[in-house]
Amino acid sequence: MLLTEVNDLIAKELSVKPFQVKAVEDLLEEGNTVPFIARYRKEATGELDEEKILNIKERSQYLKNIVKRQEEIIASIEAQEKLTPELQEMINKTIKLQELEDLYLPYKPKKRTRAQVAREKGLEPLSVLMLSQTLQEGDIEAIASEYINAENELETTEAVLAGAQDIIAEVMAERSDIRALVRRLIWQNGQISTKFNEKEAASEDNERILREFLTYKEYIEPVKRIPSHRVLAVNRGEDKDALKVTLEINHEANISNIAQKIITGESIFKELIFDAIKDGYKRLLFPSIEREIRSVLTENAEKQAIKVFGINLRQLLLQAPLSGYVVLGLDPGYRTGCKAAIVDATGALIHTDVFYLTTGEGKANEAKVRMLELIKKFKVTLISIGNGTASYETEQFAATLINENKLGINYIVVNEAGASVYSASKLAKEEMPDIDVSLRGAVSIARRVQDPLSELVKIDPKSIGVGQYQHDVNQKELGSALATVVESCVNYVGVDINTASAALLTYVSGINSGLAKNIVTYRNENGVFQDRKKLMKVPRLGAAAFTQCAGFLRIVNAKNPLDNTQVHPESYPLAEKILDKLGFSLSDLLDRSSLEKINSEILKVDATVLAKELDAGEPTVRDIIDALKKPGRDPRDEMPVPVLRQNIVKLSDIQKESVVKGTVQNIVDFGVFVDIGIKVNGLIHRSELSDKPFRHPVDVVSVGDVIDVMVINVDEERNRIALSLKKVKK
Repeated sequence: MLLTEVNDLIAKELSVKPFQVKAVEDLLEEGNTVPFIARYRKEATGELDEEKILNIKERSQYLKNIVKRQEEIIASIEAQEKLTPELQEMINKTIKLQELEDLYLPYKPKKRTRAQVAREKGLEPLSVLMLSQTLQEGDIEAIASEYINAENELETTEAVLAGAQDIIAEVMAERSDIRALVRRLIWQNGQISTKFNEKEAASEDNERILREFLTYKEYIEPVKRIPSHRVLAVNRGEDKDALKVTLEINHEANISNIAQKIITGESIFKELIFDAIKDGYKRLLFPSIEREIRSVLTENAEKQAIKVFGINLRQLLLQAPLSGYVVLGLDPGYRTGCKAAIVDATGALIHTDVFYLTTGEGKANEAKVRMLELIKKFKVTLISIGNGTASYETEQFAATLINENKLGINYIVVNEAGASVYSASKLAKEEMPDIDVSLRGAVSIARRVQDPLSELVKIDPKSIGVGQYQHDVNQKELGSALATVVESCVNYVGVDINTASAALLTYVSGINSGLAKNIVTYRNENGVFQDRKKLMKVPRLGAAAFTQCAGFLRIVNAKNPLDNTQVHPESYPLAEKILDKLGFSLSDLLDRSSLEKINSEILKVDATVLAKELDAGEPTVRDIIDALKKPGRDPRDEMPVPVLRQNIVKLSDIQKESVVKGTVQNIVDFGVFVDIGIKVNGLIHRSELSDKPFRHPVDVVSVGDVIDVMVINVDEERNRIALSLKKVKK
């Protein structure tokens, strides 16, 4: 494959045009970010979305690495003077790394093997003669005796033939077509089998670990059907020495299939060749392919887990913000008390405290009095409770306080994952240097209901915990994928440059951590930004960075109302021309009645015609028209609002076949976890999600969705509740 062929191949694979692939590669090469290309270079890419652009980026890198590897392999084989025109053509035609490495395997430098030792002893000619299968008659012993050489430790014909068989075994195991055959047979007929590790099972210390893997005590499933979450579970059990994992296959049938390809007829060496095939299969080929199959299963499972984690994270970050509330954040705890923090409607911290809710009636009554005083004093309008240890008791306390005192406010239980990690982080110390580390988590719990995106970007995405087996996958790949998701969400929503933290600004297109700190420092020293152009005065923020970031930064109440829209400064002249065509000016965007008239006129606009009249790109014209409809629009406003509560529900209160409202908390391969206002989340198994076919639960619901579900089973003893979405009458 030539580099010039890469773009055409990617275009075919991804069902896009070659010019689109070329445009994306050129734009990336120029230093443009994926969010910037997706939003502001639609004319160049033919309106490719972020996912397609990322796919092109990743596939292009993969194929270019293939081309580089082809060149390295050809050079290596050529140096060995073993390169033939046929082999070179096969190498150049290969577009899969595994197939490429299979072709290279016979020529790849390796440690001294039994076959290499036999070659050094001069037995390769004999192995070639045996594999030629041309001798139908003759004395094997006599032929082998010609190779007896005491100096080479070949003192018997048995030693000679064994050495020749070692060469045949290795040649067979390294043939690319044989490897492809065995690989295919295992994918079609192989089974993953697991059993308890008897040694570990006998240890009382590992009883808990073995309980965790009880499902896999005696488990078997076809390789081609085993789902990704079970692959990762099996791997974890193996890593913990709780499970013994084997890849089962009919070895005799595989050996027979290989023999049919190698043994072409009757010869005096037929049985010796078959024995060599059998040895090579068991000693070299199968162990190699087994490792490869297990590796591929793991790689695919990790990709799936990372993909699901990314989807869940995106949905969590894009949950609707509950703005305008004065929030009391509660970080539950038993012995150390319930940490509390009150933040105003802007997220500014105004009070911290600690309440002891579970250490005796006296302490609890004292907490009631003090918390009630604080709620009234600071005019708290929402209580946010973390869902960790002692969450249920804290929820009971809050519900009782609200109802007994008729406070008319609500509470919400939020996922506190990552709050403790954030509390001890360098960022938290910089933001709240005078606040004890134990109280910072409560501040985070309070703020993350006001603006989930702004608060959660401060936490390592891997610590947020919306996925499956996140600790069992490649951490570098997981981190990279989740950082891409966060970057996409931040740029999709846009950032208020005058209130954004350095942590949030770091994810804006074109802004790194150094620039983010410079922006905050400049803002603190010079006051708020009045317009986007002022960004150019920030140290080290040059024209290139400005181009990348400006469209994603918002300035509320700016002199130029376009500064509070997704319209890029480079398109301001075009936006003014569009307004002029509609009979308006920029100042009309600041007037509510004029804005209503603008929206009325926009409905009559044909973007295609207008683009031609203004000699502009139609995608850009459409985006500007959309931005002019509602300056400052937050796309998260269209997301479902989280469920607010006043009363707590006990598991014993839940009746089978009752329909309850809940919020989707997490989505995994096997189902969906839903918060229905009790101590534990209910599970909708994938079989109870829908009567219609779907590939994955994320195709049916999203994290943050507020849904009605039917209770189909309550197991108080095991603290479990089973739910159904498909049984709810629509």
